[in-house]
Amino acid sequence: MKDEQHISSLVVLHRPDGAAIVRGFAAAHDALTLAAEGDCRCVLLCETANQRAIVDHIDALSLLPGVINVSLVYHHVESADELDQPAMTMASHQGADA
Repeated sequence: MKDEQHISSLVVLHRPDGAAIVRGFAAAHDALTLAAEGDCRCVLLCETANQRAIVDHIDALSLLPGVINVSLVYHHVESADELDQPAMTMASHQGADA
């Protein structure tokens, strides 16, 4: 598929002193967003143009000081054209049935 958008979530298990390092790494990479954070784990949203970029982020995160494990827990791929289409809301869907 050409012009893809890959949407993934990563769970990062880290030592307490690794939280700031992971937070800084995510802030430095446009593809990563910190979605949730706990004492020793966080969830990162990863949006990339290909699967290789996801693996590259996982590999780089795994090498950060204080990071114990990085797990891919969700992955979805969509064509860029499809993502540009307006979303059908519940209200518009119900209106179509009337």
